[in-house]
Amino acid sequence: MTEIGRGFHAHRTEAPVAEIRPRRFSVHGREIVDDYAWLKAENWQAVLKDPAALPEDIAAYLKAENAYAEAALDGAADLRKTLVSEMRGRIQEDESGVPDPDGPYAYYTRHREGGQHPLVCRRPASSPNVPESGPDPDETILIDGDREGEGLPFFEIAAAVHSDDHGLLAWSADTKGSELYTIKVRDLATGLDRDDRVEATSGEAVWAADGHSFWYVALDANHRPAKVMRHRLGTAQSSDETVYTEPDAGYFVHIGRTQSGAFLDVTASDHETSEVRLLDRHAPSGSLRLVQPREPLLIYDVEHRGDRLYIRTNADGAEDFKIVTAPLDDPGRANWTDLVPHRPGVMIRHLHLLAGHLIRLEVENARPRIIVRDLADESEHTVAFAEEAYALGLRGGHEFDTATIRFVYSSMTTPSETWDYACDSRDRTLRKRQTIPSGHDPAAYVTRRLFATAPDGAQVPISLLHRRDLALDGSAPLLLYGYGSYGTLMPAGFRTNLLSLVDRGFVYAIAHVRGGTEKGWRWYLDGKREKKPNTFTDFIACGRALIAAGYTAEKRIVAHGGSAGGMLMGAVANLAPELFAGIVADVPFVDVLNTMLDAELPLTPPEWPEWGNPAESVAAFETILSYSPYDNVAAKAYPAILALGGLTDPRVTYWEPAKWVARLRATMTGGGPILLRINMEAGHGGAAGRFDRLEEVALIYAFALMVVERA
Repeated sequence: MTEIGRGFHAHRTEAPVAEIRPRRFSVHGREIVDDYAWLKAENWQAVLKDPAALPEDIAAYLKAENAYAEAALDGAADLRKTLVSEMRGRIQEDESGVPDPDGPYAYYTRHREGGQHPLVCRRPASSPNVPESGPDPDETILIDGDREGEGLPFFEIAAAVHSDDHGLLAWSADTKGSELYTIKVRDLATGLDRDDRVEATSGEAVWAADGHSFWYVALDANHRPAKVMRHRLGTAQSSDETVYTEPDAGYFVHIGRTQSGAFLDVTASDHETSEVRLLDRHAPSGSLRLVQPREPLLIYDVEHRGDRLYIRTNADGAEDFKIVTAPLDDPGRANWTDLVPHRPGVMIRHLHLLAGHLIRLEVENARPRIIVRDLADESEHTVAFAEEAYALGLRGGHEFDTATIRFVYSSMTTPSETWDYACDSRDRTLRKRQTIPSGHDPAAYVTRRLFATAPDGAQVPISLLHRRDLALDGSAPLLLYGYGSYGTLMPAGFRTNLLSLVDRGFVYAIAHVRGGTEKGWRWYLDGKREKKPNTFTDFIACGRALIAAGYTAEKRIVAHGGSAGGMLMGAVANLAPELFAGIVADVPFVDVLNTMLDAELPLTPPEWPEWGNPAESVAAFETILSYSPYDNVAAKAYPAILALGGLTDPRVTYWEPAKWVARLRATMTGGGPILLRINMEAGHGGAAGRFDRLEEVALIYAFALMVVERA
């Protein structure tokens, strides 16, 4: 019997007890005992395609966990409804994106009022701007997401790519949440899909210039993007031509189109090495051209202009990247010439190339900026912003022969703004400002940037948001978010949903821990493999720094992280449970050792550069075993924990949070409750519909409010 604490369901509720079926195995002479290995379905590949294939005993256990979580949170049913209503009230339901011109048309997505899924649309490029609301007589709806997803428990559009002549649209969608995308081809003259249908793809598609074929990436039996295929219209998928096969199980394959439109870009990469090949889109039967053979730890990506390639790379010790050029006809590394030199601590995150300008997005000390370079005279200027902490992103358009770029700016207090920027005149044109129908006063909130001192002296940035009238006396509850893996930067951008917590007295903070690139590539390297524990101690240091600064107190912090950030949640639960009132672990990667030992799982071989290969390396085995959340659950009191997963998730499989929760309940000496909720109809990203997603956010926020109320 598990006591559900004050704020949770009042009566004593029976928590599910997972049966112990020990699996014993040895690695490097060390015996590992996994009591809950049986929760991993032997037919997991089949479950990704058809959730009904889940074995009955596992299904029964997951359903019992879901029922237990709902019972525990039953007291917050009205609160959750209120939160959904609030969050929905901040959404402009008939919102439209800014049209992106491409020759005679401009393409965009929008939603209809009450609609769950996007509509893919176009209009003549010469007609006036899209009206703020109401019908648009010049609009053609190319894909109606609401209609396509009607009646399906899950539906998500991955891509919609028009052919060069604007007559066809290759579009892909997932109907299971398992990221097995089907590509269809729509005839834009009739509005009907052709017979062409390509299954089990990554969702990406690139048209040949003549519109008679397109390239896509096929997934192998273990869900790895492994082959580039060419599909000729009017033929069966079984006759598709293999253009490239990646032989290394540790590499994923992705495709794209250079901004110039001249080439198909085929990239094979893991987390620390990449290799690019180009294929002339005007000669689709031609051969791939290798830019530079892969070398360990060499990363590069490529854009094209005229007779030269422009390459962002970490070659020659450029840890935070530099930009080089190379001749198109002989592009190997021996011919690379520096154009934008490396500057330590200034991370070049993105390169965007136009006919006359090179634009790069840089980040220094967690602050992004845009640099515009005129390729005629090599002069540069900076697009600058004044706020203390903000988010900034470049939007790549369809056109190459233009001097206009588009960027999106926001801060934790400032709603998103979409701007067009003229690279020559330096004029800014506001194209769209995010509308908050229920109202929003940026002056009522404060965003700040603080720094925490990690145990080894590193200065860890923290971005935070709170109401201006909040009393900073240490009594406020605080939601502390963290990720810290793969070099991913956590933007300090505007999120309407957060206002539901902040307006209830919460401080919201992002811990920019090591493992990301907020402070350059070294910040990433210092949070991976043998240095992974820095990510966890950085997060704990951020929590303690916020307490010392008077923002909150022990047992007033709710930690939140997802995926690899869910591993962070599991680690800090083991390391510093006394710090937290609650922990939300969203699709959490918590069974790190077992997953990294299983080379058959979709992501395992490509993940070895990030975490280490415990099967091959004793040192990697010992490091992972030392922090893997599932393997380090101990007999101690734990805070309340809400673990969320998706049955068809190919990235963090459902059994990871399920096993973790089972071991926590069987081992802990107090605290809790420990709740598990598995979405039986979705995968890694949760619910696909924009309003359905609000239900999941409301669940998390209700949990956070409940655990701090009882602290």
